[in-house]
Amino acid sequence: MIPAALTMPKTVQAVRGMNDILPDEVHVWQFFEHTVRGWLGAYGYSEIRTPIVERTELFVRSIGEVTDIVEKEMYTFVDALSGDSLTLRPEGTAACVRAVIEHNLLYPGPQRLWYAGPMFRHERPQKGRYRQFYQVGVEALGFAGPDIDIEHVIMCARLWRTLGLDGIELELNTLGSGDARARYRTRLVRYLERHAEALDADSRRRLTTNPLRVLDSKNPAMQEVIASAPRLIDDLDEPSAAHFEAVQAGLHAAGIPFRINSRLVRGLDYYNLTVFEWTTQRLGAQGTVCAGGRYDGLVEQIGGKAAPACGFAMGVERLIELMRDSRSFAAQTLDIYVVRQGERAEPYGAQLAEQLRDAGLSVRLHCGGGSFKSQMRKADASGARYAVIIGEDEAQAQELTVKPLRGSAEQTRVTFAEALALVRNNV
Repeated sequence: MIPAALTMPKTVQAVRGMNDILPDEVHVWQFFEHTVRGWLGAYGYSEIRTPIVERTELFVRSIGEVTDIVEKEMYTFVDALSGDSLTLRPEGTAACVRAVIEHNLLYPGPQRLWYAGPMFRHERPQKGRYRQFYQVGVEALGFAGPDIDIEHVIMCARLWRTLGLDGIELELNTLGSGDARARYRTRLVRYLERHAEALDADSRRRLTTNPLRVLDSKNPAMQEVIASAPRLIDDLDEPSAAHFEAVQAGLHAAGIPFRINSRLVRGLDYYNLTVFEWTTQRLGAQGTVCAGGRYDGLVEQIGGKAAPACGFAMGVERLIELMRDSRSFAAQTLDIYVVRQGERAEPYGAQLAEQLRDAGLSVRLHCGGGSFKSQMRKADASGARYAVIIGEDEAQAQELTVKPLRGSAEQTRVTFAEALALVRNNV
């Protein structure tokens, strides 16, 4: 039974933090998506598409049970039919790795993959942070060396240039190996325990679960303690240090500037070795537009055969905000608006519209009737370059009248071939 409150005739609005993308905004998204597809194709990455809903266990095992995402932010529900605990995906890497394992994609050889789509986290909505948000993710599985880490950073730098974005800076760090982190964890906990009075409740709780996450706290009152904390980089073993040196050398060789941020730990448990973030000062508090790194243990953690991996994801809304600040984007222009009135003109106008589309033009056919005057007002408001006018005379003669809607040129009655040449020469 539907609750009485739901049957009342009132306006239904979108869920808070889940936004509509309206027609006058979509062209910027389409430009971004088209650019990204070309960029990823140039690097030989193949698209993969995974479900929006996954088993909750996947994210608990991959992201980490003691993380903000799993503890506070996931949209989790019980399937009423199966009783399974399901979750709207909060990020894309775990789902991508799950698909790779399930379909044995790694056994022919390493994979370069990408995906795009909505993710979901129950956060406090603010500019640049939404409950439904869009990401483009890139994953390279089966590559052990630092060269793939370097490629990913170079890829990002190329995309920023292609999109005409500046002021995006690279922060780099290493989380080392599991043994290095274990040594560092011991030192860090001892340090934080000596400064327990300065920690907030979340950080004190994490001392016994995931102390590295304390370094990621944005609490202003804790920044002095965090700044003076021991550095993981000082506990690196020789292979981890060599990997990090190789990454830095590769970025220097590519001419990509970066800053080492020893407090950069990322918010997901599966990272190891290289981690990086691309940040900007132009978006306020939500300044990270792209982030990623290496996650060599995740494939085995989810249930596959151990394999190295590296990847990154970018926030589409934040990048589009930067794009709008950097340049203007013209919406796609309509070529022709077909105005028609009369018994013969109706089917003839529809036939002409299809023929014009066959010729590669964008055409809007007037529907819904109305006088020529009212139809011409709609043609002008559509933004089309030309109106094609079909009355009974044009239909009987199998001709059409072409009226330029931008500029001072006069309308003219022509054959279809003449109209096509006229429009094409001025589009």
